[in-house]
Amino acid sequence: MGALDGLKVADFSWVGAGPRSTKDLADNGAEVVKVESSRRLDLGRRSPPFAGGDRRNHDASVFFAQTNTSKKSVTINLSDPRGVEVAKRLVAWADVVVENFGPGYMDRIGLGWETLQDIRPGIILASVSVAGRTGPMAGFRGYGNSAAAWSGHCDMTGWPGSEPHMPPLAYGDVVAPMMLTVAILSALEHRDQTGHGVHVDVSQIEAMVHVAGDLFAAMPGDKPANGDPEMHPHGVFPCKDGQWIAIACETDAQRTALATVVGSPLEDHTADWDIGALEAALVAASIPAAAVLDGKGLSEHPALNAAGHFVAVDHPMIGTAKMPAPPYAFSDTPCHVGASPCLGADNAQVFAEIGLTEAEVATLMAAGALA
Repeated sequence: MGALDGLKVADFSWVGAGPRSTKDLADNGAEVVKVESSRRLDLGRRSPPFAGGDRRNHDASVFFAQTNTSKKSVTINLSDPRGVEVAKRLVAWADVVVENFGPGYMDRIGLGWETLQDIRPGIILASVSVAGRTGPMAGFRGYGNSAAAWSGHCDMTGWPGSEPHMPPLAYGDVVAPMMLTVAILSALEHRDQTGHGVHVDVSQIEAMVHVAGDLFAAMPGDKPANGDPEMHPHGVFPCKDGQWIAIACETDAQRTALATVVGSPLEDHTADWDIGALEAALVAASIPAAAVLDGKGLSEHPALNAAGHFVAVDHPMIGTAKMPAPPYAFSDTPCHVGASPCLGADNAQVFAEIGLTEAEVATLMAAGALA
């Protein structure tokens, strides 16, 4: 039994900012129905890597599989009024609606906040966008990389004296969902206490400023790169076979221990070490140090696997693959990570649950309203 068993979520979100939040809910027992369309595929389904290298197979994206574990999928054409009417039935079934469309889209198709409240009193609508739904930037359109520019992350990325550099991933699509999950749970608590619904509004820019605010205050006017105003040495240093190790010393005692283990100058001596042996020696000497892991090293790390962070999941198109579990554990209500859904795989079950007959589903599918 999961911590969120019984919670029903109509998930209209796509790519990363919304789906990563609803993954948290689904892995903890919520029934999350992902609303998709074959006419406008979730960009996540078109994102590499692909099992077998087949980009044409929209069920083979490992990116999508990791971001949408434990969910169900239905196809609804929201550009068709008949499809919107089916979506309204799903809203009436749900406790929470999640969306990350461009500002104004839900209103234009007839699924705005006021309408959702009429359909399902006490509904939670959770919206996430680059700049939020209110204020001077409410109409701003973009992706996680846009939020990286606006929030100052681009300016802090790169080497000192270099031009601004884009972070290596859409970091806003990772940070904002964590805020969104907390906000959804808070809104549910409010509903349970008052009976009233809540429109949750999360801005990626504000979420990214939130996690970097202390760095802005500490920056001397240039990028911090690996440096730190208080700790030294503080950075990454080369080891054998192209490996790197991160070392951070805060006290004179740690610096003395480091010199004893490695010697000086630091870079010249770490380069002769095997990464595993150096990490073990430094940790044994009470020096904060860790090997810099790539994706393969991370997925194979014995500690993470022993802790159950990676779960082997069987997927009909991808096969057996490791999927990340929530980074926390509940003693009495453990999470369960299931496979991501194939496109429209749950049409029959979900549409029956919200009251559509087989004949109605067949008619709507033939008309393109459920596509």
